[in-house]
Amino acid sequence: QLQFVESGGGLVQPGGSLRLSCAASGFSLTFRRITWFRQAPGKEREGVSCINFRSNDTQYSHSVKGRFTISRGNVENTVYLQIDSLKPEDTAVYYCAEDWGPASDTCMVQFVEGRFFYWGRGTQVTVSS
Repeated sequence: QLQFVESGGGLVQPGGSLRLSCAASGFSLTFRRITWFRQAPGKEREGVSCINFRSNDTQYSHSVKGRFTISRGNVENTVYLQIDSLKPEDTAVYYCAEDWGPASDTCMVQFVEGRFFYWGRGTQVTVSS
């Protein structure tokens, strides 16, 4: 099954930081536009950040702007999500996926059914004191 692998989650105290990673598992893929999502128990999936590999454009949701930073990885076809100043409301499973929408110089940070592919199992981020 073609999917991404997310890693780097964990249990951190409020104000702490984590760096999440996203990579293709078992297949070769040239990243084009990658979006990070998260889903907390009982809540809808929420897009938090995205990156366009061709234009280097990045986008962030209002809830994470200024605290999260998306970037290309040092290893080819890897995407990082640096998350700082963590809050308890950031607790969720974090996923990455590739955007198969129309070609664009930007990227899509909102979830759209049927547009994103290669979902992995996610990585759990828990923020608690």
